[in-house]
Amino acid sequence: MGNEKALEAGPLERLFGNIALAKILDFMVTFQEWDYSKMDIAKNSGVSFRHVLRELPKLEKLEIIKQTRTVGRATMYQYNNKTSTGQAVKNMIFTIGAYEADKMAREEIAKEETAKEKAKAETITA
Repeated sequence: MGNEKALEAGPLERLFGNIALAKILDFMVTFQEWDYSKMDIAKNSGVSFRHVLRELPKLEKLEIIKQTRTVGRATMYQYNNKTSTGQAVKNMIFTIGAYEADKMAREEIAKEETAKEKAKAETITA
């Protein structure tokens, strides 16, 4: 099942580790424009169906996830941006992601500068 994940480790998963709730939130925030069945959430977030069954009621109670419609026998769920808790979780995920991206960019720039300095020093001594 882990090979079918829609994302690599998201910001919350990297922060909290291999926790089902973090994986579900990372997936639902990233793909918040659409709604998903419990099975879709399990498959795309890389957690077991049992974990989804256990975590969704918590997220619904906090109004972070909402039911949107029924398709056949499946209830569909979507990330809820309209509540303060939903907005807060989304902001935290995006803030962590932006921090990590900025840090990676700074590290790459530093590597490039070091490589340029090394090449320049080798040119001078040659």
